[in-house]
Amino acid sequence: MAERLLEVEDLVVSFRTYAGKVHAVRGVSFAVDAGETLAIVGESGSGKSVTVQAVMRLLTTPPAVIERGRIRYGGRDLLALSEREMQDVRGREIGMIFQDPMTSLNPTMTVGRQIAEGLIRHQKLSRSAALEEAVRLLGEVGIPNPEVRIKQYPHQFSGGMRQRAMIAMAIANRPKIVIADEPTTALDVTIQAQILELLVELQRTHGMAIILITHDLGVVAKMAHRVAVMYAGQILEAGSVDDLFYRPRHPYTWGLLNSIPRIDAGERKPLVSIPGSPPNLIDPPKGCPFAPRCPYAMEICVRRMPEETPVPPSGVPLSEAGAPETVGRTAADARSSGDADASHRPTAVRKTGRSAAGAGHTVRCWLMHPMAPKVEPPIAAGRESRV
Repeated sequence: MAERLLEVEDLVVSFRTYAGKVHAVRGVSFAVDAGETLAIVGESGSGKSVTVQAVMRLLTTPPAVIERGRIRYGGRDLLALSEREMQDVRGREIGMIFQDPMTSLNPTMTVGRQIAEGLIRHQKLSRSAALEEAVRLLGEVGIPNPEVRIKQYPHQFSGGMRQRAMIAMAIANRPKIVIADEPTTALDVTIQAQILELLVELQRTHGMAIILITHDLGVVAKMAHRVAVMYAGQILEAGSVDDLFYRPRHPYTWGLLNSIPRIDAGERKPLVSIPGSPPNLIDPPKGCPFAPRCPYAMEICVRRMPEETPVPPSGVPLSEAGAPETVGRTAADARSSGDADASHRPTAVRKTGRSAAGAGHTVRCWLMHPMAPKVEPPIAAGRESRV
């Protein structure tokens, strides 16, 4: 069994603004094992970047507040560390590739000096030794003439070369985890493919785990082992990459997959989008945040957020796989009567402990309830028939 590197439990992050309190991350839990790639996917504004910035303790306080949760790495809770202790974790234990290579590098420092800075800080190398290592790192990430390039400034690099330099900085101290926050943003398609291939090769060479933040499901298919689908600050579905593409269970996941342009669709078929907009997180909904946009929404979806439910393998009844048993009146009753009284809530789902963390496929959706109407996943049916 792979070593568990990082565990995030019940993370809650908000922002204090003039308009009110923005509930950006609402009870997110996931884990990362050694050598794997976990992709966190979702629309812009779903809380993906805020989540990983909270892991790195990079959120500015105020306005950001980490209200609750635990972030465990190496037997320690990162939220309990002092800023000085956290500086020893950043770069050395957990590296990060930031979203925009155009603005993430310091324009007043040479690229070589920026890479050497972390080596001097964490490995106590001399300046000359650090610059020598910076040359090697630039060569490793595919930048030609690294001896010349370390003396140049970011504006003298192309977009793809800047991103390669960012990757060199992220892996310089051999971290166990690298967080890649939209690593192909603002790059053309050819350069995107090269950057993704580079990350895969570096992961194979160094054995590092990757947390990949993206809204591009093509990137997910190419790189990820497991996927967490995030919406309105919550993880709605989590499982292996095969679970996501061939056995999705949440209507939001279906919508994401249905919005992927298909090469066999023909020229005149319009692109598909998910109707509506994400909810206002100053006043987040009590129930499922996707309910207003969901064509399968029931009354209970609006009233109450469902528990995390393990998805059974094909042919296994929900009750045998740990789905919630009914107590009193159930989802079907609530749908017909509009009654969402907490005293009739189904029993809590059996926790697998492996949702976004590994082997399990889990979903938070009332359609998983034994008494919910049976809905065939439209994307899964179409894709399974072609496999």
